[in-house]
Amino acid sequence: MITLALAKGRIFEETAPLLAAAGIRPVEDPESSRKLILATQRPDLRLILVRAADVPTYVQYGAADLGVAGRDILAEHGGQGLYQPLDLGIARCRMVVAVPEGFDYAAAVKQGARLRVATKYIGTAREHFAAKGVHVDLIKLYGSMELAPLVGLADAIVDLVDTGNTLKANRLRVVEEIMPVSSRLIVNPASLKLKREALAPLIEAFARLGRG
Repeated sequence: MITLALAKGRIFEETAPLLAAAGIRPVEDPESSRKLILATQRPDLRLILVRAADVPTYVQYGAADLGVAGRDILAEHGGQGLYQPLDLGIARCRMVVAVPEGFDYAAAVKQGARLRVATKYIGTAREHFAAKGVHVDLIKLYGSMELAPLVGLADAIVDLVDTGNTLKANRLRVVEEIMPVSSRLIVNPASLKLKREALAPLIEAFARLGRG
């Protein structure tokens, strides 16, 4: 049995056509089903639905043979114990630093000010600002990042941006891009050795169909 870990939402929606083209269709609608393990039309393959941040952990420890995870999640996870053969080129966005429209970010950085930065990407943000020599206090949040500067909780945020409309609506602007983000196929190395015959055609199908 092959187990593929996916997160509901945008990644699942954009992965679904790739799965279908590879002959993999869940027998139930994942958006309406309450099941966390879904059978597919392939008797040898099942899907497990987990939180996006947990996909690398399930694959790392072998609870799933492979999964699809965003580069943002993998950067935060560190990628230990994972084989990352493919950038699928789906769920594209950017990880950025954003500040309120009236905040002079360049001056604050130049003067060596200590910035308060709200983000759920603590590890990535720490590395980014450390590489620039900028002193920051990182504040862990799990959502509604744009609110933090508006109520004085933070000077800046590190978050994912797609269209930028939410930033504009909250009078925030991008001042730096940390990295482009898209979703990647990740594989458990032990599974690749033990189930190579079953996994290799699947990886090849993703390679043909992905937009990376």
